[in-house]
Parts: sequence; C-alpha cells; structure tokens
Amino acid sequence: MAQIRKDNERETPALATSSLPDIIFMFLFFFMAVTTMKEVTFKVRVSPPMATEVTKLENKSLTRYIYVGKPTDEYKKAVGSETRIQLGDAFADVSELQEFIVNERSAMNENDQNLLTVSIKADKDTKMGIINDIKQSLRKAYALKIVYAATKRPDASDAE
Repeated sequence: MAQIRKDNERETPALATSSLPDIIFMFLFFFMAVTTMKEVTFKVRVSPPMATEVTKLENKSLTRYIYVGKPTDEYKKAVGSETRIQLGDAFADVSELQEFIVNERSAMNENDQNLLTVSIKADKDTKMGIINDIKQSLRKAYALKIVYAATKRPDASDAE
C-alpha cells in the first residue's frame, strides 16, 4: 500500500530572486521613457482665464510660450509687484520679444520655422495694454500665429 504523507512535513521552496534585477531595470527604463521634466521655472503667477470654446494644441514642439503675470512672492522684492513678462526662465521686456522669437525660430528645423506658434499664457487679471504691446512686438517679428491659453469653463450642460 502507498504511504500518505502529511503536508506539514513539506518545506516551502525558496523564492527565486534571479529575475528581480531585470524587473527593476524594466521599471526604471519605463519611468525614464514616460516621464517629462519641467521645462520652465515659473517666476510669474499665471491663473488663466476661463473660456467656453477651448481646443488643444496639436504640435506642442512648434509652440513657444510667453508667460505674463505678477511675480511670485520670492521675486517680488527683486523686480516689484507689477505685471511682468517671462520668456523661458528669465524676466523680459516687450522690447526683447523680437529677439526671442528670432532666436527660437533659428533654433528650429528649417521646414518648421513657418509653423511657429506663440502661446500667450497670461494671468486673468493682466491688463490688455501689455497684451497689445506683446501682439505688436510679435507682429514685427512676423510671429503671426498667436494662441491664448485658457481653461475650460464648466457648463451647466456638463453637470447633467
């Protein structure tokens, strides 16, 4: 007759850890591939206005951003509390916009230079005078594709 063993006598096999480094490196490469780094350190406070008709930009690599708003608390002592323009990581004046656009356009691929889009991310409390000055400067630099950043306004029909 066959002998029946009790389950208590068996040992649990050891956990195989030989594939653990492969799994860790796979996660590491995945996160490196999908993570984007923050491109700009915001020196101005931008709270975009609300809009009902909002569309997303299709090709963000062809878009250059102009930030307009009041300086954040850490920069108020250095530059004051008036509305400022930020180009890249630095404060700028309206007179510097043309040079900025020329430099950005020259850094682009030759085929894409005509597709340059300028996105103005302005605070909702920004006066239209500075926006008009920016638009005039962009016109002189032949940057005629201008987009205004806004957040979608929640509609009453969305709540239903």
